[in-house]
Amino acid sequence: MSTSLHTPDLAAAASRPWSADQDETLRCVQIRQETVDVKTFILAAKGPRSFRYLPGQFITLELQINGRSVNRCYTLSSTPTRPDLVSITVKRVPGGEVSNWLHEHLRVGMDVGAMGPSGDFSCFKAPAQRYLFLSGGSGVTPLMSMTRALHDLGSDADIVFVHCARSPADVLFPEELSLMARNMTQLRLATVCEQHCPGSAYAGHLGRMDAARLAHIAPDFLQRDVYTCGPAPFMAAVRALLVAAGFDMQRYREESFSFEAAAPEAMNNATAAQNENAVSVYQIQLQKMGQAFSCRADQTILQAAVTAGLRLPSSCSGGACSTCKTKKIAGQVEMKHAGGIRQREIDQGWILPCCSRPMSDIALDR
Repeated sequence: MSTSLHTPDLAAAASRPWSADQDETLRCVQIRQETVDVKTFILAAKGPRSFRYLPGQFITLELQINGRSVNRCYTLSSTPTRPDLVSITVKRVPGGEVSNWLHEHLRVGMDVGAMGPSGDFSCFKAPAQRYLFLSGGSGVTPLMSMTRALHDLGSDADIVFVHCARSPADVLFPEELSLMARNMTQLRLATVCEQHCPGSAYAGHLGRMDAARLAHIAPDFLQRDVYTCGPAPFMAAVRALLVAAGFDMQRYREESFSFEAAAPEAMNNATAAQNENAVSVYQIQLQKMGQAFSCRADQTILQAAVTAGLRLPSSCSGGACSTCKTKKIAGQVEMKHAGGIRQREIDQGWILPCCSRPMSDIALDR
């Protein structure tokens, strides 16, 4: 299934780059059914704009679901070498609030709020001559973006691209990857499926990725720069495999939006807060809630709130998703965000408590 509604003005599209500060929304112009539970949503600016970003970066969608604002980060599967459109490729997750809403409700012609693009997961930030791309499931998206860009730019990089999936029916972008491999003589593809499926002509690897299989697919993997994206257990297994093999982990990079992993950091910082170091301590006032708590200068406001037993809205805990966005009424903070807030919002006094450290007493409109 593929639906579409878009006729781009190619002459005008390059007039200026799309900016979340000025444009704020994207319009869905096409939907592609990739597999039974994966769709690609093609998004365009509402006016003539071009999109500029690094392959592998993500955008943050701002959605209204059941009467409330929900934000979620999605890696762009598109490539900036085709700058008139962007795309996200979304797997429908059982119980997943946002992925199910996108699959069930987002239609061609609808607008969604968006911020970004942002992120550091890109081989264009640290170019190398030999890469190993390891993807699990829908984690293929940033690696697909990088491969599309390298292909379009005529790169002669030596790439081994390994995609792991549940079954042959779940493999993403097989035809396009094969076409790119025909054009890129040094792009080698491998697929690893956990199980076969009836009627499939699949003749690739069966089972799960392990050291022996990786050594068979890429005998020189120790000499490659590795980029990995996929479910948390998949990436943990890849990391363990590489460490056991003696891989130089300075050349390993991964991307994940498994936000639950952020909680231990808050607890670790809570423990650190017990140390008797000469660190300034400030008071954080939540005016609407009528509550206050202490926050050390080396803690984020969110970490201090968790320590104090308060529950503030949060998701990524890294300044990417904007779930915790709050208006600051008074005080100064140091904020190091990852694209989850617009500059004009900062100018208006909004902050992300998950990545803001106090520089004075703070009053928040919460």
